[in-house]
Amino acid sequence: MSRLREFAAAAGFAALCAASARAADVPQLPPPPIGAPIEKRPVYREDFSTGWYLRGDLGYAWPNISSATASTGSGLNASTLGKQYDVGFGVGIKSRWFRSDVTIDYASPFNYTGSLATSGDTTAKIQATSVLLNAYADLGTWYRLTPYIGVGVGAANVRLTSVSQPGFTGPTSANRWNLAWAAMAGVGWTVAPNLVIDFGYRFRSVGDAKSAGDAVGNLTFKNITANEVRVGLRWSFDDLYSDR
Repeated sequence: MSRLREFAAAAGFAALCAASARAADVPQLPPPPIGAPIEKRPVYREDFSTGWYLRGDLGYAWPNISSATASTGSGLNASTLGKQYDVGFGVGIKSRWFRSDVTIDYASPFNYTGSLATSGDTTAKIQATSVLLNAYADLGTWYRLTPYIGVGVGAANVRLTSVSQPGFTGPTSANRWNLAWAAMAGVGWTVAPNLVIDFGYRFRSVGDAKSAGDAVGNLTFKNITANEVRVGLRWSFDDLYSDR
């Protein structure tokens, strides 16, 4: 019985060696061809295009003033300000990572309510239209999203209407031109080769508002500013965002 087991083991080992030898004689087939790799859009890329563009923007703003003074020279207390909307249009040019444009922005009048002798006895509406020369730096593009920062400087026409204050006998409206400036940050989303949706924040300063004077003095609002959230479109005349 022991010899039978040894014979079976030897026969199995010989069969395994023969199978291995036959397998070695079979020619090996080449690996299946691999298809061309799928081209992927890079996560980050530079934009070196140049061209003119038009822009339009809508915004919602939270206005602020640093102080308000009655025509008598007394400070106004418990001041409250309403919210406002703004709309802007402009034309600009882009060169690689740098953009500049000229914009005209109209902000709707916001209500001012303050207290001189009694609560809420002084009211006015304040409205500003600004013309700004702006410059932006585009900070690279990730998945068609391009963050940017910018600054602007120009002039604003600030209009004061519906002025009402105890004892004030001057005209109820006045307007003046002031130095204006702005600081911006946001992101542009390229939805087509020549169309960008712009989501941004802007801080805008339009200077002071002052009523026409009466026999005593002027009603004055100092340092009118606004924090704005905005959405807009930039449409280029050229295919600004194609690779060249």
